[in-house]
Amino acid sequence: MEEGKKKTQPTSSFVTGAIALVFLIIGYEVALFMHKAAVTTVAAHRDKPDTVYVMVTDPSSPPAPQDDSTVIHKEYPHSEAVKVFREKAAPRRVESFRFNPNTVSVEDLQRLGFSEKQAQSINNYRLKGGRFRRREDFARSFVVADSVYKRLEPFIDIPLLDINKADSTALLALPGIGPYFAGKVVSYRKQLGGYSSKEQLMEIYHFDRQKYDGLKDLITCSEPEPYPLWTLPEAQLARHPHISRTEAHAIVLYRQHHKPEECTLEGLKKAGVLSEEHASRLSLCRIAPAE
Repeated sequence: MEEGKKKTQPTSSFVTGAIALVFLIIGYEVALFMHKAAVTTVAAHRDKPDTVYVMVTDPSSPPAPQDDSTVIHKEYPHSEAVKVFREKAAPRRVESFRFNPNTVSVEDLQRLGFSEKQAQSINNYRLKGGRFRRREDFARSFVVADSVYKRLEPFIDIPLLDINKADSTALLALPGIGPYFAGKVVSYRKQLGGYSSKEQLMEIYHFDRQKYDGLKDLITCSEPEPYPLWTLPEAQLARHPHISRTEAHAIVLYRQHHKPEECTLEGLKKAGVLSEEHASRLSLCRIAPAE
């Protein structure tokens, strides 16, 4: 009978399993508690737009509050590490304004949306003698993304070169113009008394149509002073590239015997004073009316 009444003892595996189950239940309860606490903390700060979540690692900075060691508010004193973080994390304001890519400063390039490294790269290109002649030249720069160029294209302002004001050094910036042609453009301008049209460049020896077409969209021609054909003395008339010495003498005689209203290029041509070629070329010049 005593052997039948003896209680059965639990096995070691049963005890181990029971202990494991207890720890599992405790762990689950702890996890629920931590999750709820985290949600409550985030919710308490979600309506504060000036809250920045930063893990402070600078040992010299003051200790963070015990209840929330990762939340730093705007009104709290910040370490230098936090200030640097905020400066780098702050979104850059991108502007769009008219600019000349050949002269715009590095600072203004950054205002246009380029990083400091990109802006410096553009400046280095210019310092080495690089030049943006046309808008599309700026687009070819490896630091100018297609999307950036599309936004900035309407604001790119590359001034045209005035062939009546540019010196020989400025003319060297034009494609196909070396020291020889730069000097010729200036000297021929003096002979003409100023260019009246861009096409007159092709009157320069060896300045052909191909060379002109390669730069005509990069130049302009301001209005020159009218050429005083009807008042200049014979010697000065003969210095004009489209008036020979014989024609200069004939012009003086013609204006002495004709009324001012009859003193025209057409009148000189009909009178046989000017050759067909010279009359055609002089028609491109701005001639002062006779008085």
